[in-house]
Amino acid sequence: MILDGAEEEEKWLAEGIAGLQHNAFYMHRALDSNNLRDALKYSAQMLSELRTSRLSPHKYYELYMRAFDELRKLEMFFKEESKRGCSVIDLYELVQHAGNILPRLYLLCTVGSVYIKSKEAPAKDVLKDLVEMCRGIQHPVRGLFLRSYLSQVSRDKLPDIGSEYEGDADTVMDAVEFVLQNFTEMNKLWVRMQHQGPVREKEKREKERNELRDLVGKNLHVLSQIEGIDLDMYKETVLPRVLEQVVNCKDELAQYYLMDCIIQVFPDEYHLQTLETLLGACPQLQPTVDIKTVLSQLMERLSNYASSSAEVLPEFLQVEAFAKLSNAIGMVIEAQVDMPVVGAISLYVSLLTFILRVHPDRLDYVDQVLGACVKKLSGKAKLEDSKATKQVVALLSAPLEKYNDIVTALKLSYYPRIMEHLDNGTNKVMAVVIIQSIMKNNTCISTADKVEALFELIKGLIKDLDGTLVDEFDEEDFMEEQNSVARLIHMLHNDDPEEMLKIICTVRKHILTGGPKRLPFTVPPLIFSALKVWF
Repeated sequence: MILDGAEEEEKWLAEGIAGLQHNAFYMHRALDSNNLRDALKYSAQMLSELRTSRLSPHKYYELYMRAFDELRKLEMFFKEESKRGCSVIDLYELVQHAGNILPRLYLLCTVGSVYIKSKEAPAKDVLKDLVEMCRGIQHPVRGLFLRSYLSQVSRDKLPDIGSEYEGDADTVMDAVEFVLQNFTEMNKLWVRMQHQGPVREKEKREKERNELRDLVGKNLHVLSQIEGIDLDMYKETVLPRVLEQVVNCKDELAQYYLMDCIIQVFPDEYHLQTLETLLGACPQLQPTVDIKTVLSQLMERLSNYASSSAEVLPEFLQVEAFAKLSNAIGMVIEAQVDMPVVGAISLYVSLLTFILRVHPDRLDYVDQVLGACVKKLSGKAKLEDSKATKQVVALLSAPLEKYNDIVTALKLSYYPRIMEHLDNGTNKVMAVVIIQSIMKNNTCISTADKVEALFELIKGLIKDLDGTLVDEFDEEDFMEEQNSVARLIHMLHNDDPEEMLKIICTVRKHILTGGPKRLPFTVPPLIFSALKVWF
């Protein structure tokens, strides 16, 4: 019977687990009888099962976890041996006689963990030795899991501030150096995976790489947990070294995932103080990287940080966060020439959301973002892409929701210019949103200038645009839209008769362009407004 790929892999996994359990049984027997030589012999045979190339990362992980559990028991035995007077240095030498390199390195990491704990040698020397020795495995999957094991057994033995392993010979810098080196080597192995095997299997390899990404990302998590990394060390050493690896690997999956990791694991305060360095890497990433999501997440984190306490707001002004973010977004849009319009607009939506949360009083910043968006849209026909249109509506709705006041939005010079890029249907939807905002907040529009600006914004409801006939509209929708304009006319008021007359004249000028179907809805409220002036 011919097995399919999945069944065949299950068979290989079952064989690997059986071989591992068989040798683990004899290893346990040797451990129980304190037979070190046999324990090493059977543990090496047990670990040989990890030399397989037949399993996908997902199945290999199952096998690795079983081996990991057995290695915990072996590590306990090594600790007991050292307490009984067996030299850890001798043990460290002894395991290096294992026949195959992969079992040898797993055993070396296990004894290395005990060696550091014994303090018979400086932690940095053992860590450096182990991270260098692991270079012996260049097979990507086997190498990644081996280095993941090294990271796991060493993470509570790093010479960190306040750690029992910190001393004259060992400093926080040694811990940082070790983790950065392990991270760099793991990322190289991970990136190399994409070049192995035939082109037709590229999609399968990318799926497998995606399954392995957390092994690489855990190094950044370990770095973020090191107490001794202060802002200066992060700024001078950690971030530049991590970003150097991210940019130089030139791999879309790695760059997107690692940038996301950096943003998620390190503190907000560090991001704010190193904004220029972090943003400087963005235009250097591959053009296919989904940088808009990365930048949006960064801005969201910084917005939440700003909202957490009023005390941090001066920091945002001090580091000129808005200017740096705005500049970086401009550079990314310039660098990624193939970025669709929706991507660029969504970046401006994120930046606008950031401003409205961090600097709500800075209307000039808001207008600057709208202006950049107008520049991006200039020379283009009306938007037909529904996703891009949705983002423009989000961009225009954000100030209305924040300020609850159309009068504030009317101060934004680029606001009406963005509306011009919407198709007729969306333009009308946006006009209804504006009127609903006025009604909801009971906003009184009290000068003719503001009325002029407002009617320019909602002209999609006032008259036919681009020669579109009113007969083509849905009757029910049309009536609802015109009723909303009629209700709006009642919100235009000034106690000064002279100014009120100007308002009435401005409204009259606009509604008379609406054609015979609209006038029955819009003229009566205007007449009532006029009558109120005289009576």
